[in-house]
Parts: sequence; structure tokens; C-alpha cells
Amino acid sequence: MDGPSAFVVGDPAESPAAPRAAVTGTLYGVGMGPGDPDYLTVRAVRVLERAHHLVHFCKAGKRGNARTIADAVVQDAAREWPLPYPYTTELHPEDPTYVAALAAFYDEAAARLAEVLGAGRDVAILSEGDPFFYGSFMHLWRRLKDRFPVEVVPGVTGMSGCWTRANTPITWGDDVLTVLPATLPHATLVARLSATDAAVVMKLGRHLPKVRAALTEAGLIDRAVYVERGTMAGETVTPLSEKPDDRAPYFSMVLVPGEGRRP
Repeated sequence: MDGPSAFVVGDPAESPAAPRAAVTGTLYGVGMGPGDPDYLTVRAVRVLERAHHLVHFCKAGKRGNARTIADAVVQDAAREWPLPYPYTTELHPEDPTYVAALAAFYDEAAARLAEVLGAGRDVAILSEGDPFFYGSFMHLWRRLKDRFPVEVVPGVTGMSGCWTRANTPITWGDDVLTVLPATLPHATLVARLSATDAAVVMKLGRHLPKVRAALTEAGLIDRAVYVERGTMAGETVTPLSEKPDDRAPYFSMVLVPGEGRRP
């Protein structure tokens, strides 16, 4: 990769901060929270300030949202390394071409990270929400965790940010919460929604019409709340039944609050 965003294993004195005396660097998975930089944890800020490299996943030609959140803390382009996905929505996730391309993408990224970590330099992988909750970081963690020191910095999840900004308590008493990806088949969504007390449906995008139909069939449409870009600029919160169209960006979800025991 060309330009200042590429990883360079060179003279440590040329880095923004001198590397630790350890034999290898540490791999950090940093939870960046739901979008508003004010929700970054103290630990996340400390890692962002000291890591030698800041890695962020993104769509080709665009800046990753996790890196944008970090602008509130660091603006050092020399430490950035974007990882553009080979595909985003162009192919179905179960398409063999998509699966093979993503596996190769993660393999290559892990190999480059290993080179940098092996040179004693710390790497922070920035993750929207929490790194261990549907995070791309997990694919690199799986490939590197047995070879290098790893620290995962938990973050406020997107769903937590959304139900907070929607002023919607999600579970009461003994309510069971189910988190569903909108990519599931219609029948599966209906079955899961019908069997739970409260739900969060993520990864909406073009699947919103299917999710709306599943919620209607499960008898939950009147409780469903649509949240778009929760905690971010352009935030929208509205009852799903009042949303006039079926357009939904990546950063959107549907909340179905529980109605459990209340003293």
C-alpha cells in the first residue's frame, strides 16, 4: 500500500512514539463506541494515543467510520492504515466468491500485521461498537491471538447507544433479549421474533422490507422502533410503523422493547 497510511517496519526512532522494549508488539482491539466520540472509554483513548499504528476497516475509496470517531482524539495520518474490504454489499455473504475473497483479505492483513508486531510495534485495530460483537477485528484476532500479546478494549455497543438515544428501555424484569441479523431468512426472523420478549435487529440495509414484514407477522410492528445513525450526526428515531419508506443505511437498526415485570 502506497502513501503515509502504509505500515512500514523501519527505524523505531522514526515512529511517533518509541516502541516498547518487548520482543513483540501488542495487538489491541479497540472498541470505538456507537459513533459519538464522547462515548469512548478512558482506556480506548489511552491506547489510541500511544499505539504506533491505527488500523481501520473501510469501503474502498472511503474512510472508515471507526477512524472518523478517533478524530476527536488523534489526527495523525502517519499512523493510519486503512484496510479496504474487497466486497461490501456487491455479493451475498454466502457466495463462494465473497467467502474466498474475505478469507484471503484477512489472511493477507494478518500477515502484514504479524510483520509489524514481530518488529515490536503496537497495533490498534479500531472497531465500531465493541470488538467482540459482530466485529471484523475478530477475524484478525483469531489468526494472531496465539502468536502475539492481545488486549481487547471493550466499547459501548451500537445497540446500547441506539436504545439509549431512543429513550427506550430494552428489557424489564425477566425479559429475554434476542439479537438478530436482518440477513436471516424471513421465516427464521418470524420464528425468532415470536419466541422472544425483546429484540434488536441489526444489519438492516436492503433487508428492511423483509424485517418489517417479519415484525408484522410476529405481531410486533407496533412496538418496533427504527433508529438510524444513533448517537451520530443525522440521527433519526421513529416508530417503524411511521417510517414512510424502506431505505435504511448500514448504521441503522430496529428495536423491540420488552414489556416484562415492573414493580
